[in-house]
Amino acid sequence: MVATLRVMLDQLVVPTEPVLAEASRDLTRALIAGAPAGCEVEGIAPAGGDGDPEVPGLSGLRRTALPRRELAAALQLGVGTGIGGGMIHSPTLLAPLVKHDRVHDNDQTVVTVWDLRPWETPADLSRAAVGWHKAMLKRAVRHADAIVVPTHSIAERLSDLARVGDRVRVVAGASPLGFAVPTDEVGRRRALDLPEGFVLLAGGPMPSDSLDTGFRAIAASGVDLPVVVIDVEDGHEPAVAELAAAAGLPERRLHVRGALDAADRAAVFGAAVAFLAPSRRGAFPWRVIDALTLGVPIIAAASDVHSEVIVDGGELVAVTDASSLAEGIGAALQSALASTTAADRLAVLSGDRGRAFSWREAADKVWLLHAEL
Repeated sequence: MVATLRVMLDQLVVPTEPVLAEASRDLTRALIAGAPAGCEVEGIAPAGGDGDPEVPGLSGLRRTALPRRELAAALQLGVGTGIGGGMIHSPTLLAPLVKHDRVHDNDQTVVTVWDLRPWETPADLSRAAVGWHKAMLKRAVRHADAIVVPTHSIAERLSDLARVGDRVRVVAGASPLGFAVPTDEVGRRRALDLPEGFVLLAGGPMPSDSLDTGFRAIAASGVDLPVVVIDVEDGHEPAVAELAAAAGLPERRLHVRGALDAADRAAVFGAAVAFLAPSRRGAFPWRVIDALTLGVPIIAAASDVHSEVIVDGGELVAVTDASSLAEGIGAALQSALASTTAADRLAVLSGDRGRAFSWREAADKVWLLHAEL
């Protein structure tokens, strides 16, 4: 008898966030590669979108009758969607969270929470998005057999927010499979109109991204290098430029780019002399993971998430207030770039820690979780 793990692939059809699309794709590929004997992986995708998800090795792909937006609304209300039962794993909260019988029918549903912004910094998101996430977590509390989170600190915080009991499991994410600086990195950076040798940040103008703190830190450091910011949503570039100007960074030094595919992003990291992570919010720090994977020196604000993810793979700057944090990050940046020896030391520590994150390991934990259920 074949056991089928059914994975929600909505992000590969109609992505709402690039990081969720990458995570869904690479986790599914790793689940297929690491499937135990007698097991297979089937995809579930909403109607519409741009073709079928490109995940080789799926045993099949079941399309729902509803497009993604309508499917998300139906799942929020708990109405029928035609998805059916079985072993269902969702890399997000989008899943059929309804009453089911795990013991007799072998139905089980597992969902994933990567980010606590809807609860901790709701102003970052639209009112509709916040409402949907909160409603789906309530449904997960009632009907999910397990809730996956990427760190123990987020697990603890989630337990404070909802009565999830002992159903929370920690499974960290990773950089995309095969994530490495490409051989044509210089050409890719030229195509992106980026300089060589810069301080790198990621995020947008939302307060929880703390770009203003990062900019003030660079200005205070005295380090006279270009500054590159990635993952800036379309239309938010002027706001990011205003934050930089307010911090005292000249416009000539700032280069703002949006979400990049894995190869372009790796090329950008390949020219970064340091990556700054000033945000302290409760979310899996995907770009910190990228920096660790590629051995880029990291200077980060100390937080529960950063302390757990980075450990000794970078410089963690203690937080008392925003002003002292900027000064601390600036001093750490100046120290890190004061000599080749100091920069090389941080790069080695970063790369060593980066080996702890793997989609194959994550997939093994997911298979074990469903076997235990």
